[in-house]
Amino acid sequence: MQTQFESIKRLLDEKRMKYEVSEHEPVYTSEDAARIRGEDIKTGVKALVFKGKNEFFLALVSGDKKIDMKKLKVIIKSDAHLASPQEVLKVCGCEIGSVHPVGTLMNLKTYADRRILDNEYVNFNAGLHTASIRMKSRDFLSLVKPEIVDYAK
Repeated sequence: MQTQFESIKRLLDEKRMKYEVSEHEPVYTSEDAARIRGEDIKTGVKALVFKGKNEFFLALVSGDKKIDMKKLKVIIKSDAHLASPQEVLKVCGCEIGSVHPVGTLMNLKTYADRRILDNEYVNFNAGLHTASIRMKSRDFLSLVKPEIVDYAK
């Protein structure tokens, strides 16, 4: 069985997208990831798994932002809460802190805050605490195909 990391790389290669992989010491926060990548924290993409009324979904936000839950609930027209570590592992095949933003690989609807696209490049965890991917924001958008929303604070 392929790991999420291998699945992401295979998808990127199939779509002939340019990207860079960096392997590094384990990171668990956006701050640590930005430091180890040598990048501005705002270029990081946090992928958070939520459980809505009837389904799980991904909410993406820049590394320097948080999600305004009131705005999120209006967008999804339902109540929602962060998935538990056990639910994240079961749904995504990755641990909290290593979840990647490619919801299609996990059959998850994906929302992305519009501010992610303010940067020319994005960086994100690649299904492991020890691997990150860097790519152009416009390529990221065409890969992930999220619903673009406004819920960051």
